[in-house]
Amino acid sequence: MRSFYPEIEPYESGMLDVGDGQSIYWETSGNPNGKPAVFLHGGPGGESHPNHRRLFDPERYRIVLLDQRGSGSSLPHASDAGIDLSTNTTWHLVDDLELLRQFLRIDRWLVFGGSWGSTLALAYAETHPGHVTELVLRGIFTLRKSELDWFYEGGAESVFPDAWEGFLAPVPIDERNALIQAYHRLLNDPDPAVHGPAAVAWSVWEASTITLLPRPDVVSTFADPHYALAFARIENHYFVNRGFFDDGQLIRDASALVDIPGAIIQGRYDICTPAVTAWDLHRAWPEAEFVMVPDAGHAFDEPGILDALIEATDRFAG
Repeated sequence: MRSFYPEIEPYESGMLDVGDGQSIYWETSGNPNGKPAVFLHGGPGGESHPNHRRLFDPERYRIVLLDQRGSGSSLPHASDAGIDLSTNTTWHLVDDLELLRQFLRIDRWLVFGGSWGSTLALAYAETHPGHVTELVLRGIFTLRKSELDWFYEGGAESVFPDAWEGFLAPVPIDERNALIQAYHRLLNDPDPAVHGPAAVAWSVWEASTITLLPRPDVVSTFADPHYALAFARIENHYFVNRGFFDDGQLIRDASALVDIPGAIIQGRYDICTPAVTAWDLHRAWPEAEFVMVPDAGHAFDEPGILDALIEATDRFAG
């Protein structure tokens, strides 16, 4: 069973001005002359983490991590008062990736993404297939209405009724027939006494459901008010706007991936991004390897998922 590569530190990092008053944090680690690979974190609104570097052989890969607009160490941060998210869309992020690729003088790179990172990876690869050597995707999420309804409007309640009560708590009873929209109002209320508890409730709901077994450490990270506010605001902004996609667009356009080697890795018991989406992508892109991990949920560091991810990056290292 494969596990993380040893801990490493970046050999270079910085802030890249991508326009619209936005600067994104980036870093590179591993072998400066190795095969380029970019890791796309989840959320949207999550952030890169040192363990993300450890999914790649540092002797063979030039590993690129970044924090997407509004999150992590990128500026402005979505927890800031009066934050404007109008220039934070999927297509802005796709353009940011192209700017970063060019800035780092990379011709083509492996693109790795899990959860929302798989969404962004698909959007990028379908737009710029000539710059992608391979795709490694985990916990597939494409922001179809059916996917959003399942997790945020009541479907997943059937599996986690206890955690669902906490998700409902900040929402007035007369607004509970459209929870994503209700949270949009709460998270953008200028009063910290309103947006603060709403952000934590939104974030903790996700943290409570992404692992096969309870992980208090994960919940604690997501419950941090500073992290939760940016995470919840950005996620909700994307979900209100359905990812800035036509419904089903990423599955519909998967034919653009036909010449890109890939791996689709999915936990059988993933509640956050249920396996049906990964299966639909597999049917639309049968050329990619498909791995259903039989005893895993959503998180990338669950043993079976981690093993499959590192097997894929090892195989694609060349």
